[in-house]
Amino acid sequence: MTFREPSSSFQHKSVLLTGATSGIGRAAALAFARHGANVAIVGRSIARGREAAAACEDAGGRACFIEADVTDAEQLRRAVATIVERHGRLDIAFNNAGMQERRAPLAEQGDEIFDAVFAANVRAVFQAMKAEIAAMLDNGSGVIVNNASVSGLRNPNPGLSIYSASKAAVISLTRSAALEYAPHGIRINAVSPGRVETAMMLASGIADMSAVAAALPARRLGAAEEVAEAVVWLASDAASFVIGHNLCVDGGFLAG
Repeated sequence: MTFREPSSSFQHKSVLLTGATSGIGRAAALAFARHGANVAIVGRSIARGREAAAACEDAGGRACFIEADVTDAEQLRRAVATIVERHGRLDIAFNNAGMQERRAPLAEQGDEIFDAVFAANVRAVFQAMKAEIAAMLDNGSGVIVNNASVSGLRNPNPGLSIYSASKAAVISLTRSAALEYAPHGIRINAVSPGRVETAMMLASGIADMSAVAAALPARRLGAAEEVAEAVVWLASDAASFVIGHNLCVDGGFLAG
């Protein structure tokens, strides 16, 4: 077998990212842009989406914003169709959009909250992968990375049972889809952030973030950019034999 030097360049590759107007998604969009990718930012906030696209252009990539609600399957299909129309193909997708319920015991959570969390965190990933895989089958290749969470493996705090269950479902969807489509040249993996400093994390109801950081082996919270680099690696040629994997970027949380 002939081995090639792994390449971190994404020149001329088209990359679609959901929930990329802020946080980990935005950081990943910027990281791909720095490597020369054609970046499509998918989200609901027009102002933040356009700002993120402009930042990606400044970072060296080509970028556009596509307004879409990820809980709407038709809007997701249109987003994928848009990037294929603009660039001729879809090479990489990062399904990052998600939400978290208000922290409370399970018996106090309403059915509507369960439905909303699973719509954003599970059904949206399912629908996005359906559209992305269809486009990638036309290419004969592609890479998908789904954003899960260490909470899908071990719930770090009580009160987020629905979020944790939804992320466990994302990990399972990722593994199943990876086995189904690896023979078709499509690599599918997940990334599971731990305690990362994002708006969702800061709004999670934890009173003392310094105590959370001190309890981690790394003794600090993670940065969105650190998760983004893991996503870029999973999407790169350097990870060409990585299939169905859930890469935890957690500062040692699960090792403890």
